[in-house]
Amino acid sequence: MPTQNKDKYTAEQKKKAAHIEDSYESKGVSKGEAESRAWATVNKQSGGGEKKGGSGTKKPASAKSHDRKDSAKRAAATKHGAPRNKGGQSLDAQTKVDLMQRARGLNISGRSTMSKQELISAIRKAA
Repeated sequence: MPTQNKDKYTAEQKKKAAHIEDSYESKGVSKGEAESRAWATVNKQSGGGEKKGGSGTKKPASAKSHDRKDSAKRAAATKHGAPRNKGGQSLDAQTKVDLMQRARGLNISGRSTMSKQELISAIRKAA
């Protein structure tokens, strides 16, 4: 059953719920069931009552832009063989396949014929 207090909802949400409720009632659904379905739909679509703040609302646009660029740079670096975090996994603990991918990202020539130890040496020299 829907809650009686709808103060936290915006006018748009209330209007949408009323429209949905009318639609259900015109299809023969009881008043209570129509109201329940209408508010369930509004909650599903908008996440409930009016929200104050939220994720990232206090961060200035310039900081958001900087963070997006920084994230893109990290993603590109990871794609090209850089470790995902600063500590990273030690080269000795990585598989040969991982080392090959990293060597490919560093454009190390002759990597396909190298042993695991040779790959580790080449990566350390290139990095």
